[in-house]
Amino acid sequence: MRRRSLLALLLTLAALGAAARPLTAQRTARPPLHGRHWMAVTGKPLAATAGSMMFTKGGNAIDAACAMLAAVTTMWDVLSWGGETQALIYHPGLKKVIGINALGVAPTGATAEFYRGKGYRYPPEFGPLAAVTPGTPGGLMTMLAEYGKLSLKDVLAPAIQMADGYAIEAQAANSMESNKARIKQWKYSKAVYLPHLGEKREAPEPGEIFAQKDLAATLRKLVEAEQTALKAGKSRKDAIYAAYDRFYKGDIAKEIVRGVQEEGGLFTEQDLANWKVKIEEPLSTNYKGIEVYKLQQWQQGPALLQALNILENADLKGMGYNSARYLHTVYQAMSMAFADRDFYYGDPAFAQGQPMKGLLSKEYAKSRFAQINASRNDPNVKPGDPYPFEGRTNPMQAQLNAWTVLPAPTNLPRSGQQDRLPPTETTDEAFKQAFYSGTTSIQAADEEGWVISVTPSGGWIPAVIAGNTGVGLSQRAQSFVTAPEDGPFNVIEPGKRPRVTLTPTLTLKDGAPHVAVSVQGGDSQDQNLLQFLLNITEFGMTPQEAVEAPNINTFQMRSSFGQHESRPGRMLAAESLPFYVRSELRRMGYTMEYEERTSGPITAILFDRKHRTMWGAASNHGEDYGIGW
Repeated sequence: MRRRSLLALLLTLAALGAAARPLTAQRTARPPLHGRHWMAVTGKPLAATAGSMMFTKGGNAIDAACAMLAAVTTMWDVLSWGGETQALIYHPGLKKVIGINALGVAPTGATAEFYRGKGYRYPPEFGPLAAVTPGTPGGLMTMLAEYGKLSLKDVLAPAIQMADGYAIEAQAANSMESNKARIKQWKYSKAVYLPHLGEKREAPEPGEIFAQKDLAATLRKLVEAEQTALKAGKSRKDAIYAAYDRFYKGDIAKEIVRGVQEEGGLFTEQDLANWKVKIEEPLSTNYKGIEVYKLQQWQQGPALLQALNILENADLKGMGYNSARYLHTVYQAMSMAFADRDFYYGDPAFAQGQPMKGLLSKEYAKSRFAQINASRNDPNVKPGDPYPFEGRTNPMQAQLNAWTVLPAPTNLPRSGQQDRLPPTETTDEAFKQAFYSGTTSIQAADEEGWVISVTPSGGWIPAVIAGNTGVGLSQRAQSFVTAPEDGPFNVIEPGKRPRVTLTPTLTLKDGAPHVAVSVQGGDSQDQNLLQFLLNITEFGMTPQEAVEAPNINTFQMRSSFGQHESRPGRMLAAESLPFYVRSELRRMGYTMEYEERTSGPITAILFDRKHRTMWGAASNHGEDYGIGW
């Protein structure tokens, strides 16, 4: 017995020692992408091609990103033109990172009382009452006008060609077919998504030419507005904003509102006219010499900064890559950061006294790290109290004291490989689909020094299409709550932005761009991005190794979708996780689930300052693709 125990110990130590070494020069499923002049990486091959076309026209990284954004919203890559766009831009002239907030807002009449009166604890997942105002068109045109070089006509040209008809890929076509029962509830959606009504397969077939004539007309109206303004002597920038005004204040806006109201939605023309893109200062932290930037607390990005601050107190490299102790420590840090997200984050334009300074302080992180039990999971992690770290008293102490997790319902069907899960800890497929909802990713960079990371989303299949515009509406209102006890800063109000999961990332090293990265996957996004950054910083991986590397997901936070449930102690890990690590994690109190791949597709660009080149990466988990030169 002693020999067997000793042998097991030696094998474990040997494995951990190997894991602790830098994981360089590993074979990857996809080759790393190298470029000297520019790079474009996004969620679909055709969209990456659209980005590359802008560089050949003399455009910069912002032009390329806008062309990729236009393309993916035309391809229904988990978003549409009525969704939302968030971005971080490195401006080489100003030598600073700029935030783009192009998230829509709750429309007139979208009050907590309205939804509770209809029996909703949270706004619905689908339909016209799930919609916030369109943000992506405004975000695209603002970024292009302020930081791009090309015309809107140039940037929208690939998307217009696609709207006229492109060979649709299987992912989108099959999603239309599988969601056709819900799609048939909405007049204009049915006409677009289901061109073969009455046949056995009513959606397009993979490879079929999929045309969207209404959307093509809408995009041409934007170009028409720009070109008319240019002929009238307007500057390039003002001409693009003329197109912006046509979308939000002109005939396009009128048709969006008419179509939404016909389906039972709440939009008014004033809602669209009053909405503005915000150009804002991002938040940041320093992790071992790397400046990590995220958008403000109207989205979940600061949770990654909090988790890095907590983990800075641990010897992660010494624990060994993906050892039980390492995964446990990362899981606990994420649980704490996301508990704070669930309680304290929300639209800062509507909040007074959000404690972001305290939440992002190194001293608060140390206090949170000290609460980690090194040997066992805490399924009851609650939000902390950052107010004392700002010299204030928590004004919401009573709500904080009453905060609980929202446990899973019982007796739900299981999915994936699982280790001895009691019925109350099963993960149903609907919950998992909601947890990972939406989002694509876009990265672009050029030799002038422009860098951009974008996570657009909203309007995914099945979306309500707004009248005869071809614009699919966002479903992002579901990320609101209707009662303060479910998140005091995120209660729905007209004109307010929901606290969303969409989270681009930029990092700087020695004041220069270091990494641009984002990922698909709802509430898992900052979990996967956190581990990507640790893979590079702590374990010396290349970007392609880091995007393909196995990681974990926690479901302990409240989901931002559906019924906002949580799964305390639940961990999703890769099937490749060794048996001894699995066993140790179970002993630590985790319930385990395994899948071949454990993150959404990650896209990234890393800047090699030694060689003055760029490394591009797109994980092998989806259809993401990059092109460099």
